[in-house]
Amino acid sequence: MPGGKKVVGGGSSGAAPTAAAAPSGVRRLETSEGASAQRDDEPEEEGEEDLRDGGVPFFVNRGGLPVDEATWERMWKHVAKIHPDGEKVAQRIRGATDLPKLSPPLKAQWPLIPDPAAEGLLTVALATELLQNGNLDTSSKKIPIPSVPTFQPSTPVPERLEAVQRYIRELQYNHTGTQFFEIKKSRPLTGLMDLAKEMTKEALPIKCLEAVILGIYLTNSMPTLERFPISFKTYFSGNYFRHIVLGVNFGGRYGALGMSRREDLMYKPPAFRTLSELVLDYEAAYGRCWHVLKKVKLGQCVSHDPHSVEQIEWKHSVLDVDRLGREDFRKELERHARDMRLKIGKGTGPPSPTKDRKKDVSSPQRGQSSPHRRNSRSERRPSGEKKPSEPKAMPDLNGYQIRV
Repeated sequence: MPGGKKVVGGGSSGAAPTAAAAPSGVRRLETSEGASAQRDDEPEEEGEEDLRDGGVPFFVNRGGLPVDEATWERMWKHVAKIHPDGEKVAQRIRGATDLPKLSPPLKAQWPLIPDPAAEGLLTVALATELLQNGNLDTSSKKIPIPSVPTFQPSTPVPERLEAVQRYIRELQYNHTGTQFFEIKKSRPLTGLMDLAKEMTKEALPIKCLEAVILGIYLTNSMPTLERFPISFKTYFSGNYFRHIVLGVNFGGRYGALGMSRREDLMYKPPAFRTLSELVLDYEAAYGRCWHVLKKVKLGQCVSHDPHSVEQIEWKHSVLDVDRLGREDFRKELERHARDMRLKIGKGTGPPSPTKDRKKDVSSPQRGQSSPHRRNSRSERRPSGEKKPSEPKAMPDLNGYQIRV
């Protein structure tokens, strides 16, 4: 379990579990979910390519771009399996003869997909548009490529966020069942930013995790904006579904950037007074499509340095909605918000050489076990004020530790 991860709601009383009780609570949840769910104590992006969402497998393009022929053929087989029209939709798209052709300048920056049936001219973006809309306007004979947003120094942050979300939406949601960019959450931030830059160059349709990485990349130039990941796990019709957005905080107001098939499960303007109001708004949106929210995972704030070798802390707090109860769920959300504010406040102060040396020499074993002891006593913080140095040192350790 990564350093700094806090599992809340593992006990029957809804209080924060002890270090020993947290893993057992997670295991019980895994057993009840069955084969369609992924383990909560291991990276969700690691493992086999046949990942699942809602019981339906989806694939990840691990070969980079251009897409190799094996991945390309596998994508079309998967499309034929999951699309209502089956193989007919694949044959209709791959056999199309009136697709727009790429101009020479565009060929140099847009990867061609090996497909003899379309003479190598069918791009993933065109295929996805056909899959999504059922038709393709070829009258202009041009392939639209969204422009990366640029801002004047005087542009307000809320307007910048709207432009970033507009760009993410223009890339379109990837309905093919194959994720085109492989995202390893364990990669350092600098590697993920390189991948985001590639996304802007290729301009291919994306899914929710890709949108989070892209959102971080496009908001790095906004130092007054704090960004942190928010993951959701929901239940519907016998299956579990996962979704992730990029939470933002500007001027004490919360919002989010993201990509979803549902309009109300992606962008939220920075207008929510508290983190709990933002999360509960997503829960209400899930309720409108008959999904039941089961878990919320909250990460810590992401560095604005695109060259940082830190890793994103994806799961600092893991909240089990059912076991916590409504009031404790709100309290834990606000507790996480306070933790983020404290960490930001410490980061703006003068660095302490002594603390930095302690962080550098800490062993991996100690870094993983200490946070659980700290978090298991989180309900008794007032009684521990006589030793304020210990709880203050541990968040710094988690924030700057590179997990392997």
